[in-house]
Amino acid sequence: MATARKDPRDTPAMRQFRAFKQQHPECVLFFRMGDFYEMFDDDAVRLSRALGLTLTQRTQGIPMAGVPYHQLDTYLRRAVDAGFRVAIVDQVQDPKDAKGIVERRVTRVITPGTLVDESLVRDEAATRIACCALEENTITGAACDLSTGEVILFSAHPRTLADALARLSVAEVLCAEGTEETGPIADACAELDIAITPRPAWQLRPDEALQAVRNHYKIASPAGFGLEPTDPEIPPLGALLRALAETQTSDPDDPYATGAALDHLRPPVRERTDSACIVDRISLRALEIERTIRDQQIEGSLLALFVRGPAACRTPMGKRLVRDWLCSPLADRARIESRHARVEQLAFDETLAEHLLDALEPVQDVARLAGRLALARLSPRDLVALARSIAQLPALADTLADARAFSDAHAHLDALRTSLEPLAHTITTSCVEDPPPHLREGGLIADAVDPELDEARSLQRDAASWLADYQARLIREHDLPSLKVGYNKVFGYYIELPSAQARRAPAAFTRKQTLKNAERYITPELKDFEDRVQTAQARAIQREQQIFEDLCAQARDHLPRIQDFAHIAAELDALLCFARYARMRRWTRPTMTDEPVLRITDGRHPVLEQTLAASFVANDLDLPDAGPRLALITGPNMAGKSTYIRQNALVTLLAHAGSFVPASEATIGICDRIFTRVGADDALHRGQSTFMVEMAETANILNNATERSLVILDEIGRGTSTLDGLSLAWAIAERLAATACRTLFATHYHELTELEERLEGRVRNLRVLAREFEDQIIFLHRIEPGRADQSYGIQVARLAGIPDPVVRRAREILASLRVHETQLQATTPPQTPTDQLPLFTEYIRHPAIDRLRETKLESLTPLQAFDLLRDLKQEAENNSP
Repeated sequence: MATARKDPRDTPAMRQFRAFKQQHPECVLFFRMGDFYEMFDDDAVRLSRALGLTLTQRTQGIPMAGVPYHQLDTYLRRAVDAGFRVAIVDQVQDPKDAKGIVERRVTRVITPGTLVDESLVRDEAATRIACCALEENTITGAACDLSTGEVILFSAHPRTLADALARLSVAEVLCAEGTEETGPIADACAELDIAITPRPAWQLRPDEALQAVRNHYKIASPAGFGLEPTDPEIPPLGALLRALAETQTSDPDDPYATGAALDHLRPPVRERTDSACIVDRISLRALEIERTIRDQQIEGSLLALFVRGPAACRTPMGKRLVRDWLCSPLADRARIESRHARVEQLAFDETLAEHLLDALEPVQDVARLAGRLALARLSPRDLVALARSIAQLPALADTLADARAFSDAHAHLDALRTSLEPLAHTITTSCVEDPPPHLREGGLIADAVDPELDEARSLQRDAASWLADYQARLIREHDLPSLKVGYNKVFGYYIELPSAQARRAPAAFTRKQTLKNAERYITPELKDFEDRVQTAQARAIQREQQIFEDLCAQARDHLPRIQDFAHIAAELDALLCFARYARMRRWTRPTMTDEPVLRITDGRHPVLEQTLAASFVANDLDLPDAGPRLALITGPNMAGKSTYIRQNALVTLLAHAGSFVPASEATIGICDRIFTRVGADDALHRGQSTFMVEMAETANILNNATERSLVILDEIGRGTSTLDGLSLAWAIAERLAATACRTLFATHYHELTELEERLEGRVRNLRVLAREFEDQIIFLHRIEPGRADQSYGIQVARLAGIPDPVVRRAREILASLRVHETQLQATTPPQTPTDQLPLFTEYIRHPAIDRLRETKLESLTPLQAFDLLRDLKQEAENNSP
């Protein structure tokens, strides 16, 4: 009878794998087996395709792919970028101690929003995970940067949720099951290409969420955080805390069993949108705050100045804070001027700035080091880096001792000094200067720190010396001149005698191995030494691990104070960066006012002035409180209209962020919002054409702009027919002028310049100067009052490389159209001020003309012709005013 074939999946290891897979069905499992993390079945197939791994088989019919354990972070980054959630299954038992299958456990779950390891996160931007809940017509949310412990509560209208998520740099959104595919939360995530993860709906119930908040923060009521138990932010906050606990715990059935791992999560803070100048995601993109539009790269963006430039922030914490300041500028005049005052002191006190720079230079990413400390992800190098960073606290405090604008920071640092200075000293004196990346082979703790560790190391270092002494003593005591003491990996330590002397071996020698011309022996003393030496390395590593954990525990006791230090250091770094740019680029402190004005003298584009250097042309802008607040800018293509309007928006944004500005003088009224409508874009995945997107963005501006807003418009109405586009641009300009918001409107519709006379006192014409010379166009990039008479589009097309035959033909057509236009104007009767614009008069269609064109005169009887004329006359009388 044939023996039944055994199921290849019915093995201890595969049963263990399936058990973990059932616990985390939404994740791919990185299953530790020896020196590799292996993936099986569908996980292996999907990852092999996405990451280019070699697909093999464990046994017949079980697909398998693996990555070396020491390259885990590299493949984790690639897996997360590819959209996978990953559960790490580690061996938590030494295989030598295992009786049967090695014990394993899911040690962490990695998702796009829960990245904490240094190799997985970017220095210049936070990686946040958020939980959102729809409450009536408002979406409330809680966002957390797990790597630093920051927790932010926010709220948004469904239409502006995408703006909030972009502003907070959210990489993953949690929501109630059933809402992940449709609804405003799903729409916002799809628009930003953010991972969305469903959670059980019961976790967002108010009572369950409140209990989760109480459990995590160990509080009876959230009132201490400024929250009421019934506040709408409680459900998303509680669900978020529960989800984070589950991703970091090793016990999925009791996520709060290891809740201490999330002790670095700080009390939640409400986002203060009432005191912020709102910059939506459209404006962030159009103004290239974080990324360039074309390449989607940080290089060339405004942020790159402060995180990559010659005066960039010295710490990753400062870089992230600058990013947050640029994406969420202030609208509180007192807070803005406070930042300006501190930047001013650093900009004009060069000695103070240099000393502060020197003190910040050794400070590393303390915020994320503290996060990894709490999550038990701290490496030996991280621990030493944390201690060296904290050790700079006294230098920072002393530097700010006499700095009037920094009195609050100095007082705070002085208060932290007492507890953190001894901690830094303990760690730095306990560890070597060049720590290893891990503790697998030891080497972290310095000599003379721990007697037990020193003894174990002494055995390893002094083994050769002891063996030489032991060999000399045996030769002397037993008169065996050819005796040797040696070691090999197979037999360990041994005493070797040539065959001729083996007959005189002492009784204490026990034969261990017989060779061709020699005998090898062991003695109790040598065996004891062997045991001690062979265990010395293991004991040394074990002892180092214990000392390392003790040092981490001491640091963990000071976690809130370490986080306070990180926040102060980040703020000092960001302000110093602003000040160094102000001094290096001759930026000036803006005057902030509550009046809705925008007056800039010699304004420059902060990015282009650096890349174009001496060739950049500075320009003025004056939108007064009591004068025209809508500037219509006309001029040739490539002359600099778009640069001009964007640079003024960036100057305004920098001022609200607390920075000095690239101008010789600037008076800027506090803005509630900065709106932009720039460039051509579509949203085909939502069924929206380029023109539809343009109109939707413009509608958002018209519906939400106020007298305190700044509006930047570039070429509105170009996505449709000339008459439609001009009509829309005209009406939009009239509406914005009536709103009295500060507006920069760049356009090629020269007809709009008539608005200066029609809306006297509300609209002002500006033009970009250009000159023609021998069929060439020369751009002067200078803005002056007045209107442009042509766009020079054909000349620009020639510069762009359009073939000469096309250019010549375009000129012929243009000449023909101009002649036709002149003829039409000559035959057009004079118009009253209430008549339509000439452009519309020339081409406007009339119902009577349309009826006559459609009528076949040759088939009409005299009576029918008479009736037609009578009808047309009657319609004209009925339609006359």
